[in-house]
Amino acid sequence: MQAARGAAIDPAAAPEDRPTRRRTWALFAVVALTGYALDLGTKVLAVSRLEGEPDVPVVGDLLVLRLVKNPGAAFSTGTEYTVVLSVLSIVAAVVVAYLSVRLRSRLWALGLGLLMAGVLGNLTDRIFRAPGPMRGHVIDFLMLPNWPVFNIADMAINGAAALILVQAFRGVRLDGTRERDDEQERRA
Repeated sequence: MQAARGAAIDPAAAPEDRPTRRRTWALFAVVALTGYALDLGTKVLAVSRLEGEPDVPVVGDLLVLRLVKNPGAAFSTGTEYTVVLSVLSIVAAVVVAYLSVRLRSRLWALGLGLLMAGVLGNLTDRIFRAPGPMRGHVIDFLMLPNWPVFNIADMAINGAAALILVQAFRGVRLDGTRERDDEQERRA
């Protein structure tokens, strides 16, 4: 069996040297909870400090704080499908939770933890913010030049997408094994 980095896992190695499901799930949970808390906390601060206020330049025009209540998805698309987006977010969270119990790769744990944090962060807004449950508007407050306003949850989702793509291109499965190793075993 292969570890996420490609080194063979030695069955005789000390248990602390082998990635375990418990450790990788713990990493997943810590990343998910930390990202979720950071997203919720920054949104509470953004609403309390930016509601009704002009834009706040943080780094000149490079990073500006601007409060936006987004009923849609990325780039404010699909604003008329907020309930559908909410249901899809619930399904995504359930799928990620289901997959998380199979984790044995640290990068997969990090990627899925970020994905869970982002999905839950924006889903929380859709459930608990105005105009009502499953139709709530997502709080966005970070603005870069020539880019839509976004939040920490959006950053987590994009980071997750990058990590998941890296693992997929490397052929690393959730359990840390590699696809090419299975092919080599079949040829042998």
